[in-house]
Amino acid sequence: MRIIAKRRLMELASSHADSLASVERWYALAKAARWNNLVDVRKVLPHADLVGDKTVFNIKGNTYRLVVHIRYDVGIIYIKNLLTHSEYDKGNWHND
Repeated sequence: MRIIAKRRLMELASSHADSLASVERWYALAKAARWNNLVDVRKVLPHADLVGDKTVFNIKGNTYRLVVHIRYDVGIIYIKNLLTHSEYDKGNWHND
């Protein structure tokens, strides 16, 4: 998969320094993948959830939530946000 943009992802992860290793692992898995749907995603990352048009991944044992938009038809993942669990629960990310 092509990930837009690694730089943004790493900037988000650097603001949550303890997430960096987990984010790097997610990036390596996602970049190497060719997902056609959520079923394919869950074969690699079983705790991925579809919320509206976004896919949400648990990062670092569910300490963080990585919110992305996946265009399966063209193989692109757009990074939207990396949030703590409490930030995610507030729901403000839905409008991004």
